[in-house]
Amino acid sequence: MIVPMQPLQRPLVLWLALAMATQAAWAQTPPEEAARIAFEPNFRGRPGGAGNDPQTSVAQPDFSARPSANLNTSIQDPLEPYGDPFGARSFLRTRGIAYSLTYVGESFGNVTGGARRGGIAAGRLDFQFDADLDTLMGWHGAAFHTNLYQIHGTGLSRYFVNNFMSVSAIEALPSSRLYELWVEQRFFDGQLGIRVGQLATDTEFAVSQTGTLFLNSTFGWPNIMASVIPSGGPIYPLAVPAVRAKYVPNRNFSLQAGIYDGDPAGPLRPDNRPDPQRRNRTGTNFRTNDPALVIAEAAYAYGLEADDNVEPGTVTLGGWHHFGRFGSPRFDRSGGSLANPSSSGLARRFRGNSGIYGIVDQTIYREPDDPNDGASVFVRLSGSPSGRNLLDLYLDAGIGYKGLLPGRSDDTIGIAFAVERISKSARGFDRDTLLLSYAGF
Repeated sequence: MIVPMQPLQRPLVLWLALAMATQAAWAQTPPEEAARIAFEPNFRGRPGGAGNDPQTSVAQPDFSARPSANLNTSIQDPLEPYGDPFGARSFLRTRGIAYSLTYVGESFGNVTGGARRGGIAAGRLDFQFDADLDTLMGWHGAAFHTNLYQIHGTGLSRYFVNNFMSVSAIEALPSSRLYELWVEQRFFDGQLGIRVGQLATDTEFAVSQTGTLFLNSTFGWPNIMASVIPSGGPIYPLAVPAVRAKYVPNRNFSLQAGIYDGDPAGPLRPDNRPDPQRRNRTGTNFRTNDPALVIAEAAYAYGLEADDNVEPGTVTLGGWHHFGRFGSPRFDRSGGSLANPSSSGLARRFRGNSGIYGIVDQTIYREPDDPNDGASVFVRLSGSPSGRNLLDLYLDAGIGYKGLLPGRSDDTIGIAFAVERISKSARGFDRDTLLLSYAGF
């Protein structure tokens, strides 16, 4: 359900979402379920949480459109030998090479509110290629990754709703484009990793494990950050040249930081297109001359051991700073209102922009007879300065339950909401416009 965007003088914009993720599996009989429970390792502390930190959310779905999710099932499994013709994938895996094709398709309709009524069908084919360079060519501690998208169909938000928080996490202009392309080198027995290449921030930073269940874009990368960073920032479907370092001294704690080109599409000019995805249609602009975006994040995971007397969870704190210049939504360079017809129309400029965020992912219940099924919750809060941004506060939260229905352990269902506040400065511009209109200007 979408709560339509409110006028700027009403400061909140709300998203409410229901989601269910289902793997390609049939309901299990009691003997099959007992065999599965006995065979499965305990989920807590396994790799594959958000940003590859330990998994502490029992309700993190194995299937998700988000790149940080732990996708570990394939149509190849039920096809058995027919899923790997001539054993090509198995052969390449022994040489350190893995590849995958993932398709996500969806259909939505807008039945009331928004810009107009209508329905859409959209899809994304994701090709991923990974190489363990140690196995492949003897380069110790090194890995290579790339993925490419073929995006097609119509976006509901773009053409029918016209809202702040996009309905879908895969919504983008139809195109075939490069996303990430990087090499990573690990040091000190894998504790330190340096990643260099074309990177995106939303695959590792500010991601909630439980939040990956929900298909709305804001539950992946908080919409406040996508709205205030130039061209949306280095997030799907646009990545940028960057360097990321991640230090993991033990599995309870991680610290990561990255420096990214601060504008994946380049600045808007009179001679180019206003849409960032049109200014960088194939993901191959490889821009390096824009003011930088720096982001850093620390995460602490607890309850990872079987004898811990607390359910597993993760607390994450992060922040970002952009070194570019940003305009006031309300005031011009002389201090007057931009809504005044006599204004120069040149917004007051600020040096730099920044934001902070915090995330809590917490498992709150696990089924006594199946510790890999149960419920998790998440809360995420983010803020940015009001004077130079359209949005200044963001909050989302939700709950997911994995294995709610008997015999359907691979299914996850959840409910979540997101709310963001339009900044005081932007609301002031709206009031100025109304007052000047009533005054006859």
